[in-house]
Amino acid sequence: MAAPMSGVGKPSVTSFQKKTRSKLISIAGTRPSVQNGQLLVSTGVTSLDYLLGGGLAVGTVLLIEDRYDSYSRMIFKYFLAEGVVCRHELFVAAAQDNPDDILQELPAPILDDIAIHKPAEQPRLSSEPQESLDAMKIAWRYQNLPKVQSALASSCRFGHYYDVSKTMEPEIRQAAKFHRFYVPEHPTQSSSTHSTMPESYSALLKSLQEVIHREGFDLAAPMSNSRNILRIGLHSLGSALWGDDLCCHDNPKNGHSLTTFLYGLRALLRSSLSVAVVTVPSHLIQDRALMGSITRLCDNAIALESFKGSERETNPLYKDYHGLLYVRQIPHLNCLASKLPDHKDLAFKLKRKQFTIERLHLPPDLSETVSRVSRGELSGAAAVASACGSGTSGNKHLDF
Repeated sequence: MAAPMSGVGKPSVTSFQKKTRSKLISIAGTRPSVQNGQLLVSTGVTSLDYLLGGGLAVGTVLLIEDRYDSYSRMIFKYFLAEGVVCRHELFVAAAQDNPDDILQELPAPILDDIAIHKPAEQPRLSSEPQESLDAMKIAWRYQNLPKVQSALASSCRFGHYYDVSKTMEPEIRQAAKFHRFYVPEHPTQSSSTHSTMPESYSALLKSLQEVIHREGFDLAAPMSNSRNILRIGLHSLGSALWGDDLCCHDNPKNGHSLTTFLYGLRALLRSSLSVAVVTVPSHLIQDRALMGSITRLCDNAIALESFKGSERETNPLYKDYHGLLYVRQIPHLNCLASKLPDHKDLAFKLKRKQFTIERLHLPPDLSETVSRVSRGELSGAAAVASACGSGTSGNKHLDF
């Protein structure tokens, strides 16, 4: 009979430790990026989330350039509405419109069963032979062309859908915690000390810092189970209403006031659970080098070029769109290089209920009306050429 071992029943001492994944912050309305593990929030526009690599990274700034401030204001309200639905806290700063009025214009969320895209309807059979011939002609002309997927969407859904034709119900809107900064309520004070920023920018930075520290968005604060995201919306920075003279003079007195403010804003966001969307009237800033510095100080930057008032507004090629969208900058956080979109021709359109961004897809042929006009122009040119040829029958070459 073997002698009993003296070490039986005692745990063995070893230096091996099981490797475990670091615990990620779990906050409602967020998800980690599959590319770099950065915490993401939705902008409220699913197609814009796709362009930005899955969403807007927490701790970053999104810059929106818009000439007429109509469509950038739409994305601005989408961003705030997504925060209300996700129960995030909001901080809205504006100089022209009262932040309370902006909140009352937020679009209403759409129910899930309505937001699901319906399958394409089957073409109905027609008893008229002329319609069937036209259908056969179209199929023969385009049957070998590849189908263009113009919609921008990812395999997994992130964010919600909204109806811009309706406003959010007051019960939903009032449930969100809201901080405001209205420039007329913060009168500028004369200061003897030299400052590189207007008083409105300094007061805004101070107010943001107080909210971040008081409400527990600072990453230096102790971790708790009730942590939340602060969504910051800054409307029309750089305009004269903010006390900035970038758009008023060729040689502004505070030429670097906006860039200095963006330095301070980005420093606040990097050390807090906050994300910001900033709109800038770029057409008022004539200095292109300064506008480039403003763009580089923001992590994400897009520009909207509306067709309003331009020749493209009446061009039949762009009849399905309301403007073009340019991706100026995408951040590279926790990685060496950012994932740029694989398509550069982007356009946006405002439907009756939704704002969407799509790949710019022009039709392979113009409409029948435009084709008739083109044929008329060709026949007219041919008639002129024949008339010139009869008048100069002795010449072998005609120079037009």
